[in-house]
Amino acid sequence: QVQLVESGGGLVQPGGSLRLSCAASHNIFSTYNGRWYRQVPGNQREWVATITTGGSTDYPDSVKGRFTISRDGAKNTLYLQMNSLKPEDTAVYYCNAQHTWTRSSYWGQGTQVTVSS
Repeated sequence: QVQLVESGGGLVQPGGSLRLSCAASHNIFSTYNGRWYRQVPGNQREWVATITTGGSTDYPDSVKGRFTISRDGAKNTLYLQMNSLKPEDTAVYYCNAQHTWTRSSYWGQGTQVTVSS
């Protein structure tokens, strides 16, 4: 069983930055792809970023150039650096880890990000 715990959310002004962290209970990111998603109440969960076991990254156009996903294998931690934040980035952000072979998937509990002046 894998446990993921997010942190780093909060209130930030438009144009500001935040870094989210997702600490895993095990050293998993050599065999699990890491992803970030976000969700606004009443909407579907939206994919935000991916980092593969090989280190490749991908983003939707809505955050490309502003958000950066990374990981620290020694700390079993996934990160999401968010710059130039906009009010429409306001959401609960979730990290996800999915095994590359079995497709087993684990989610964190979510962390609230609010972008407002």
